[in-house]
Amino acid sequence: MDTERIETVIIGAGQAGLSTGYHLRRRGRQFVVLDANARVGDNWRAQWDTLRLYTPRRYDGLPGLRFPGTAWSYPTKDEVADYLESYADRFDLPVRTRTSVERLERSADGGYVVTTGDRQILADNVVVATGTFGRTPYLPDFAVDLDPSIRQLHSSEYRRPAQLKDGPVLVVGGSHSGTDIAYEVATSHPTVLAGRDPGQIPVRLEKKGARLFFPVFIFVGKHVLTRRTPMGRKEMREIRYHGGPMLRVKRSDLLARGVDRTHERVVGVQDGLPMLADGRVLDVANVVWCTGFRQVFDWIDVPVIGADGWPDELRGVTAAAPGLFFCGLSFQFSFTSMTLPGVGRDAEYLAKRIAARSRSLVAA
Repeated sequence: MDTERIETVIIGAGQAGLSTGYHLRRRGRQFVVLDANARVGDNWRAQWDTLRLYTPRRYDGLPGLRFPGTAWSYPTKDEVADYLESYADRFDLPVRTRTSVERLERSADGGYVVTTGDRQILADNVVVATGTFGRTPYLPDFAVDLDPSIRQLHSSEYRRPAQLKDGPVLVVGGSHSGTDIAYEVATSHPTVLAGRDPGQIPVRLEKKGARLFFPVFIFVGKHVLTRRTPMGRKEMREIRYHGGPMLRVKRSDLLARGVDRTHERVVGVQDGLPMLADGRVLDVANVVWCTGFRQVFDWIDVPVIGADGWPDELRGVTAAAPGLFFCGLSFQFSFTSMTLPGVGRDAEYLAKRIAARSRSLVAA
């Protein structure tokens, strides 16, 4: 097996990994960014066709490069993907695509071994930047008991209404992805949206009033809703385990489009059909599961993952495994940590820690 040594390995070439690379480059540190996709930005390209960001372009730039276009317009998911690709090119970040990490473990000298196919990389530091909520869809166990004739899609597989069969659709999950998809699907299919109401932001994103809202929203998201404040810690639990509020689509929009909105949970299957907690059985032809993702770090053979599946970290630093860092996690430090407007601050914090650690290892 081929082996090479690199000071820092960043796993994931999304906004978190690229921002960390930018800050390491500014500090003159050696690193490489590994990504399983064919192109930088492919995680965004794989989202549903009509997805747009919930923050305007003026707030979406990563460190060192503004997001192109009209400041108060909202980028499409493909524009985000292309921006990330251009960001890696602009700063000549050493990204290796089509490189899937199979295993991460400690090395005998106290560093780390990153295994990618027939190659091993020995590193002093590793940054896991694989995504906010992980890439493994969460589906309830009873999903396999639904009638085989029902078309089931997870939100990560949904692209457009044409994927669905004729007949009613059940969308499960009332957070922003669920409400967006239910609103879109209802143009062509009778639609039921099931799940708890997570609340909604009080402004219309496309209205001029949002220009007054966003500076306050970004400030609160960066400096008030943090892991240092009781309010932030409460919101952290809510976001990590239940999802965020409705953003672009509002309750009134769902009502106007004829979406049957129920706050009952989908709890099981009866006669092959989904059943709600109140006993109601839904005769549907399709189910779209907007139920989030599971954090799966089984490829990390280092004891840093808690019982809840999340890394034991603070601001991305793992005390139990010096040199192992995480970036881009939901509420890594604040509400904005998982967003383009906020990830750069977390990346800079980690880059400072990595640079200091690397200098100390050389001095030793």
